[in-house]
Amino acid sequence: MTATAHPKLAMRPFLPADAALLREIFRDSIEELTSDDYTEAQQEAWASAADDADDFREKLSTQMTLVATLEGSPVGFASLEGKDKIGMLYVHPAATRQGVGAMLVDALEKLVASRGVAKLIVDASDSARGFFEKRGYIAQQRNSISIGDEWLANTTLQKQLAAKRGPL
Repeated sequence: MTATAHPKLAMRPFLPADAALLREIFRDSIEELTSDDYTEAQQEAWASAADDADDFREKLSTQMTLVATLEGSPVGFASLEGKDKIGMLYVHPAATRQGVGAMLVDALEKLVASRGVAKLIVDASDSARGFFEKRGYIAQQRNSISIGDEWLANTTLQKQLAAKRGPL
């Protein structure tokens, strides 16, 4: 028997078979990580975006979605909406503060920069805003979003990416 002192994080593209587990990560993340910033009713409205399994899978399939794994099991995911906006970033509560979110956002930043895009935008929840600010994202505006009967606040943040270098 061998024990792993430092479990290995990895990343791979989204597969349609991941959808059910990513729905759970999405819901668990909202339920367990956002209660300091959002009411239970707001959390339920937010999590309702995953109520329709087919719609959720379709959204992940149509965006550039990356899946973070820990010892082979999905523990988080991030998606790129369009060419310059982080659509989703969710990490399972049991895997927070282990570099999962940073690894996913690093990958999206490098991908976007490699395509010659100068900035990356995210509409960050109040719970995630500090994570993005520590990574150099700058607040641009506050937003209020209506989901059903609930209003949720978030902040649009932007990060200037390093210019793509040409051949030396």
